[in-house]
Amino acid sequence: MTAGTTLTDVTTTAEHELAALQREHGRPLFALLLRLCDGDRQRAEDLVQETLVRAWQHPEALRADAFDSVRPWLLTVGRRLAIDARRARQARPPEVGDAVLENARVCADHAERSAAAVDVREAVKTLTPEHREVLVLVYFHGATVAEAAATLGIPPGTVKSRAYYALRALRRVLPGYAADLR
Repeated sequence: MTAGTTLTDVTTTAEHELAALQREHGRPLFALLLRLCDGDRQRAEDLVQETLVRAWQHPEALRADAFDSVRPWLLTVGRRLAIDARRARQARPPEVGDAVLENARVCADHAERSAAAVDVREAVKTLTPEHREVLVLVYFHGATVAEAAATLGIPPGTVKSRAYYALRALRRVLPGYAADLR
């Protein structure tokens, strides 16, 4: 600063230079950054602003006699900022909006599943041995009705009726799980 120049004069001059830079080079810079941001206008606008902040922080680069225009310097800085922003986004998990979280399926945690398994085991113990055999074969071992009938030596219709009555008995013993047993 010279003896007659005040801090307000320097700030005003810098603001005018920055506004002139924006007017002259803002559109091409925005167009480049919009392409680099895959059409995300908000991100491109943020990068234009960050590029102009860098220009404000480094006025010596803007006044260098080595080049005729400042545009190549601005485009290079903007491109590098866009690359850095893309790398930063790829380094962390993607952001999720509130709408996605509201519609997300809630999964029971391991403790809830373990507690439910203990409840079901205890409830199965209350069944008659015939009902328990059918239930274990069909629902826990995944046997078909025909396979369970062959294993137990009973008709397939008996397997179906025992499974039906076993589930009905479990619904009475496990009222909180009734929706899961239908």
